[in-house]
Amino acid sequence: MGLADKAQNKLEDAKGHAKEGTGKATDNERLEAEGRNDQSKAHAKDAGEKVKDAAKDVKDAFKA
Repeated sequence: MGLADKAQNKLEDAKGHAKEGTGKATDNERLEAEGRNDQSKAHAKDAGEKVKDAAKDVKDAFKA
């Protein structure tokens, strides 16, 4: 996984946490849900990158 992708996913997750917290503090259910959605997207992207890394490792193992 590229370092830039990791950083972007962490940033998106942090933004989601901030949105969710702001939504809770202001009793704004829509903003809270948006924050949870942003976090879910970041986690899914991170999982996808990990799968790509694992596939690359397997491919590299067969080359050796």
